[in-house]
Amino acid sequence: MPLARSTRRRLVVAVTTVLTVTPGVGVLSVPATAVPAAVTADTAASGAVSMPFLKTAKLVDAGLTGFVTQADGSLGKRWTRYGNAAGTGYGNRTHLRSTRTADYLVFEGRWGIQQRNLKTLSAFDVFVGDLAGDPRYAGSAANAIFTTVDTDGTVKLRKHTADEGVKTVTGLPAGAKDFSITPGTPEDALLTFTVGALKKWALIDLATGSVHETHERTAGSTGGDFAVSGTYVVWTEGDGTETPAVFLLDRASDVVRQLPVTPGYASDLQVGLVGDWVVYGEADGISAAAPNPLHAVTAYHPATGASVKLLDHLTSSAAAPDGLYVRGGTVADGEGLFKITPGDGGVPVVTRVANAEASTRVEITGNTVPAVVDLDQNGGSAALRWDLSRANVEVGITLRHVRSGKTVVATAKHPATPSVTLDWNGLVAAGSEAAPNGAYTWEAVAAPLNGIGPAAVAEGTFTVTREGQPHDYNDNGTPDVLTRDAAGRLWRSDTRFDAGTGGGQLGAGEAKALVGGGWNVYDRIEATGNLGGSEVGDLVARDTSGVLWLYQGNGRGGFATRAKVGGGWQAYDKVAGGSDLTGDGRNDLLATDRSGVLWLYPGTGNATAPFSARKKVGGGWGVFNDLTAVGNIGGAAAGDLVARDKDGVLWLYLGKGDGTFAPRTRIGAGWGPYTHLVAVGDADRDGRNDL
Repeated sequence: MPLARSTRRRLVVAVTTVLTVTPGVGVLSVPATAVPAAVTADTAASGAVSMPFLKTAKLVDAGLTGFVTQADGSLGKRWTRYGNAAGTGYGNRTHLRSTRTADYLVFEGRWGIQQRNLKTLSAFDVFVGDLAGDPRYAGSAANAIFTTVDTDGTVKLRKHTADEGVKTVTGLPAGAKDFSITPGTPEDALLTFTVGALKKWALIDLATGSVHETHERTAGSTGGDFAVSGTYVVWTEGDGTETPAVFLLDRASDVVRQLPVTPGYASDLQVGLVGDWVVYGEADGISAAAPNPLHAVTAYHPATGASVKLLDHLTSSAAAPDGLYVRGGTVADGEGLFKITPGDGGVPVVTRVANAEASTRVEITGNTVPAVVDLDQNGGSAALRWDLSRANVEVGITLRHVRSGKTVVATAKHPATPSVTLDWNGLVAAGSEAAPNGAYTWEAVAAPLNGIGPAAVAEGTFTVTREGQPHDYNDNGTPDVLTRDAAGRLWRSDTRFDAGTGGGQLGAGEAKALVGGGWNVYDRIEATGNLGGSEVGDLVARDTSGVLWLYQGNGRGGFATRAKVGGGWQAYDKVAGGSDLTGDGRNDLLATDRSGVLWLYPGTGNATAPFSARKKVGGGWGVFNDLTAVGNIGGAAAGDLVARDKDGVLWLYLGKGDGTFAPRTRIGAGWGPYTHLVAVGDADRDGRNDL
């Protein structure tokens, strides 16, 4: 059956990024009369020609041999033949019109209109502009061009054809003006006009040039879409409302009826006619920010009330003498140009004409997540990005530390561009704890806001790494402090440092964790850094009988079962660990006996025998009441030592790298009020160890 519809420019609404979690909009119900789709043609059509430009172009006009498109934001149009992706660009005032045997390109200019017959390649010109009667272009249909002229205050409508020249259109009511002509069928042009305050539409018989079937528009109606066949005229009302209406005129009986349409917001509800079926759908559902039952391209049978879903959405449509053409897509088979025609029993069938090389469903098209994320760089942060096939999505990103299960969760709704970037600050567990080193998984879920198709899911892995910290027990790059309470419970606290304020603190909440009880059996506990060869810090503890025990860190904030180092350690009144004093890359231990002699126990890196035989450093160390191995704080090549004397003066001993020290340097007085001096490592992330 002949088909037609008007064509209009359509706008895309700009959107803004929302970086907070927002509840999704509920999915609206489908028409109560819907039945399983009876689409018998292959919408995938693997043999259909590839036309990638259709990904961003909308269909403007369709004919027997080709079609016209216009890309979003473009000032030009493109004519393309079916089956051949090579097209020709023209200006935005280019139109395609068709008879039952030929296609015509119509070029609208300031001073004239040219009609080009694509079958014979002949041209026909109609002049407008500064001529007698001020002729103006009013539109075109089939092989006819229409103009208006003003003769003594009366506006006349004229039809121009290459075969018959110019004829005045007859049958217009008195006072008719504001004429606009668009295609109806190859035999009829669709005319909209006004008479006074009344808006009207009519059909023009292209053979005779006479107006017939004149009807009034609904009061206050604006815009809307029309389609005409030899049997029906269908049009829409209510664009810009939640209650659009579709009206159907039976041309034989001249009876108008309103068709039932599922409620939904309409801003550009498009209609077409395929045999005895009305086809409708709200344009641009692919870019919508909420579900809408009108997004689906639906065929409705006025006589039986049957409803058939043909496509999941459309961006644009145009009628041709041999079918209704739709630029749209399906979740199953993707985007393309489709032709809808009557099938067996009259039920519409859909055939793919061209592939747009794009997916209808949301896709995560790529990511920029490095295999290794070094949180010693960029201030401990990392930018992780995921690319999307479109922007009208809500994206959820989950990073999960494999060993501990600690997670980072972030969401972004309707990003300004089809990508999302997580500016990860290197924290996990609701932003309260530094991210542990090691293997991570990531998952990105992009849910379509328009409800078309399933959520896209992508997964991957990466590894977080930092340079090891000697006092880091949960392997998250921040030094920890161990404290024992009066009940004998050992606690681990992450340190915190705010580079913005210059302030620091011990962690609280999830950043403070109980290691375990029963530690009151020890009279000395010393953080030593890595003694047993693992990636995390260890500690040694001396019991009241003088036996020294090694507790290897497990990287999760706790320790493995203790291993006995040896007895006789009650001879020492001070123990200090956590520095490489010999330059071999392994941490060593220092101890002073009760006669004031300082001894060095070189580390071996072997958990079963962590120290080699002790070496005497020298005497006179009894004047100090606290020793702390702080690592390299003086800028030399080896670990250093700070010591506090009984008067509260703090002294620095620079390590030489052979287990001995340079002469001491006074740091300052007033250190007596402090109960504990703790070598915490690099707490402020400036690359130097702190106290």
